[in-house]
Amino acid sequence: AGSRDILLVAPAATLLGTVLGTALGLLTGYLRGLVDDVLSRLIDAVLALPLIIIAVTAIAALGSRAATTVAIVIGVVFAPIIARTVRAAVLAERDLDYVRAARLRGERAPYVMFVEILPNVMPVILVEATVRLGYAIFAVASLTFIGFGIQLPSPDWAVQISDNYQFIDPAWWAVLFPAAAIASLVIAVNLVSEGVQQAYER
Repeated sequence: AGSRDILLVAPAATLLGTVLGTALGLLTGYLRGLVDDVLSRLIDAVLALPLIIIAVTAIAALGSRAATTVAIVIGVVFAPIIARTVRAAVLAERDLDYVRAARLRGERAPYVMFVEILPNVMPVILVEATVRLGYAIFAVASLTFIGFGIQLPSPDWAVQISDNYQFIDPAWWAVLFPAAAIASLVIAVNLVSEGVQQAYER
C-alpha cells in the first residue's frame, strides 16, 4: 500500500515524457533546418538546469502539489532528455532506403515520421522509457521529501520518510525501511532497463 502513489505518479510521468519526447525527437531529427535549430536550443537550455530545480520552480509557480501536477511537471522535464535520444536515432534512419522510398511515393512528413520511422526507433524509445522510470521514481521521492510532491494523508513511502525524518534518532527504522523500499524499487527498475537494453542490442 505504501508504494501506491509513487507507482501511479512515476509511470504516468514517464509515459507523458516519452510521448512528448518522442514527438519532439521525430520532429527535430526528421525535419532538421530551422525547426531542429530552435527546438534543439530549447532542449539544451532545459537540460542545462537540474531536474529538481525546474520541477520545484514549476510546482511552486502552478501553486498545486497534487499528484497529477507532479506527474505532469516531471513528464515535461523528462521530455527534452528523451527527445535528444530519439533525435539521434531518427538521424540514423532518415536517409535510409525505406525512408527515401516513402518520400519518392509522395508520402507527407507526418506519415514518414510516425508510420515509417517510428516503428524502427521504437526499441530505442522503450529502453529510454525504462531508464526514465527509475529516475521518475527517484524524482517523485525527492520532491515529496522536500515538500513538493505527494502529500499526507497518502501512505506513500516517500511521505513516510518525510514525515518521520524528525524522529530518525529514536526511531531510525521508520525512515530506513521506506527508504530501503524505494531504493529496492529503483534498483529493480534499473535491472529491468538493463535487460531491455541487452535484448535490444542482441
